[in-house]
Amino acid sequence: MALEEQILDTWRINNRINLYMLDGIEPDALSGVSLSKGRSVGQLFAHIHNVRLMWFKSSAPDLLNGLAKIENTEADDKERIRSSLEASGPALEEMIRRGIETGNIKYFKPHPVAFLGYIISHDGYHRGEIGVVLNQSGHPLDKKVSFGLWEWGSR
Repeated sequence: MALEEQILDTWRINNRINLYMLDGIEPDALSGVSLSKGRSVGQLFAHIHNVRLMWFKSSAPDLLNGLAKIENTEADDKERIRSSLEASGPALEEMIRRGIETGNIKYFKPHPVAFLGYIISHDGYHRGEIGVVLNQSGHPLDKKVSFGLWEWGSR
């Protein structure tokens, strides 16, 4: 597999991991919040999607076509979250692909591969946060799902 395809595949795996985690969460757990309050589980997933839209708006506005922000009032709708992540994932892949081709993602430094690291780090940070919120709200992830988040070779 060529390096460009490996880079894009890394993004696709990350997006599938987000969806795998979401699939392992009961719909009623999406409203769970941490002991210190803050965003609910659903709002954290919505934030992951909405940050993608923020990047599209500034760096590749044409990729916003057909995508919409998830409002806080929609953050307990598991299907809405899933369909949004399923739509914004490939759009972000396209933005990375274009960045690799041109050597640049508008408004991001230093280069497109660093952007990939940045956006995967962002998602991973919030996946960890979601895990904490689920535990604190009495809806811990099943152990199979928790371990499955690390099975990048099979996701």
